Amino acid sequence: MSIPFIHRDISWLSFNHRVLQEAEDDRNPLLERIKFLAIYSSNLGEFFQVRVANHKNLLRVGKKTKKKLEENPGEILEQLLKLVNKQQLEFSLIYKKTIAPKLKENNIVFIGRKQLTDSQKEFAEDFFEENLLPYCQPILLWDKKIKPFLNNGSLYLAVHLEVNDKKKDKHVALVQIPSNNVNRFIAFPNQNTDKNELILLDDIIRNNVSDIFPGFNVLSTNSIKITRDAELYIDDEFSGDLLEKVKKSLKKRNIGPASRMVYDRKMPEDVLQYLMNTFGLEEIDLLPEGRYHNNFDFFKFPSFNRKDLMLKELVPKPLNSIEKAKSIFTAMDERDHFLHVPYHTYESVIRFFEEASEDPYVSEIKIVQYRVAKKSRIMNALIKAVERGKAVTVFIEIKARFDEEANLNWGEKLEKQGIKVIYSMPGLKVHSKIALVKRVRNKSSKLYSFLSTGNFNEVTAAVYSDMSIFTSDNRLTSEVQKIFTFLETRKLKNPNFQHLIVGKFGLKEQLEKLVRREIELGSKGRLILKMNSLQDKDMIKLLYKASEAGVKIDLIIRGICCLIPGIKNISENIHGISIIDRYLEHARVFIFGNNGNEEVYLSSADWMVRNLHHRVECVFPIYDKSIKKNIIDLMEIQLKDNVKARSLNFNKINTYKKDGKRPFQSQVESYKYISKLNK
Repeated sequence: MSIPFIHRDISWLSFNHRVLQEAEDDRNPLLERIKFLAIYSSNLGEFFQVRVANHKNLLRVGKKTKKKLEENPGEILEQLLKLVNKQQLEFSLIYKKTIAPKLKENNIVFIGRKQLTDSQKEFAEDFFEENLLPYCQPILLWDKKIKPFLNNGSLYLAVHLEVNDKKKDKHVALVQIPSNNVNRFIAFPNQNTDKNELILLDDIIRNNVSDIFPGFNVLSTNSIKITRDAELYIDDEFSGDLLEKVKKSLKKRNIGPASRMVYDRKMPEDVLQYLMNTFGLEEIDLLPEGRYHNNFDFFKFPSFNRKDLMLKELVPKPLNSIEKAKSIFTAMDERDHFLHVPYHTYESVIRFFEEASEDPYVSEIKIVQYRVAKKSRIMNALIKAVERGKAVTVFIEIKARFDEEANLNWGEKLEKQGIKVIYSMPGLKVHSKIALVKRVRNKSSKLYSFLSTGNFNEVTAAVYSDMSIFTSDNRLTSEVQKIFTFLETRKLKNPNFQHLIVGKFGLKEQLEKLVRREIELGSKGRLILKMNSLQDKDMIKLLYKASEAGVKIDLIIRGICCLIPGIKNISENIHGISIIDRYLEHARVFIFGNNGNEEVYLSSADWMVRNLHHRVECVFPIYDKSIKKNIIDLMEIQLKDNVKARSLNFNKINTYKKDGKRPFQSQVESYKYISKLNK
């Protein structure tokens, strides 16, 4: 009997729709709603580069291999594109019906090409000459005979031309819109008016496109964007013999540089067909949108210093127990310390490494880096540490999607400074968020560790909600040391972990054991599981079994949730919510009721196949009673959210929770809770 299960990519689109809902939600300030349009578009771009590309490429594998796949890639792809097209129409309506009028109400006005005054035309022409002309080199197409290589994800105007002579021959040309080089939103000089008037880069080029094609009449201009597949990450999807067969089949594929074309849905049919022929595209490769694309450029939308149109800032609080301590290591000797960014500042983490680099008793520093900030005080502290004669080891995961180049650059820089750099393990990603410091004093050594649900990244720490602990508890630090031994040697003499739950060393089995313990308790069982994604079928089956046994289960899942809560006799004891708000919910928290003696774990791992099978993850227990209480309290706060929480239950999918007598917004309440802890 098959279990109720939502395909991971369909569930992901449901998550991205929740992001789009935030753009529509008029409780959000206007400029925040625009930001959510950008987030939605950025998410969707990556989804097409990786996930949609994955399904398209699986269409090309051999018939024998295709039969062994669990799902039909063609059917899944059809469902995905149908959902995306529906959401794209919704996106256009949200912008046209709500965002644009609200901008106008607030005296922020987009001026179209045909609405330009004489002075604005003059400004647009001068701007084009001075800033855009060098980038706007025309590309004349000639059906299949001239197929230029277009930059991945860049914007172009498809210009339909007619020769200005008796023959009236028609042609199609392309002009790049240089939004990577010039801000997309150009403000007109404010001429003693309260209005802030804008024009898009696209329309400045449209206004001047005739100058690029002398001797032609311009019949139409429609924007397009062509994207290519990102690297196919099939290692996260398949294993064993099937993985090798899929890889072998895909080596035979013949994929041109263009794999998807986003286009203005009002483009003339003959121009669209011409572009399809030129770039070898099929109907399945087309995605119609509105007049403008690359809406992730809304990240750069000017604020005009309108703080009234933005959220009130929640100023991060210092972690006083660390930041005000004379010595961070003395503070860690006394007890464990709990950090919850971005409600806390990230300064305590930076201080951990900066003090370690200066402390004369520190002999070794080890860290795992998954996504590194371009400018990093942590990395600079490690460089200073090695200059002072300390042994520094950095494990860098170069298979971190879309951060491969940045991670390699940091690796080379660190190696040049004399730091020992270890790169990715074959067939595995290292996703643990751990660091270790060794101090030697009076001939005795002691270990200090930082364990987290998030990356060592000063930039994302300001917007990603993550939980971490500083600890010198030997039960934990000795096993963190074992993980680093494995990363450095690729083997362990004693692979048994008594406290940490570690990927590739029984991670899934240990989690299953903890869930089964709750199943044995029946109606007295309790689970609170917070994560980014829930997809592993074995874990989902186990949670269904727990529900049937009467275990009360609360899920807080930001993104993919393949489990379907609330189905009678299957998952009626499972309640699921997703919270989308100003901060990205990134922490993974697992709470097991244990008959009233709760066990609390923080984790780098989601319950996905890739995390439970193909990654070195670290799930760590919380032994400090006060920290345990803090985390349980924070989860209860999230479960009470009736402002930004959306239901994941099968009959209420993505509907806002509205229970309770007063609005209760968990991220605001979490900030208040953390603020009180500091007093």
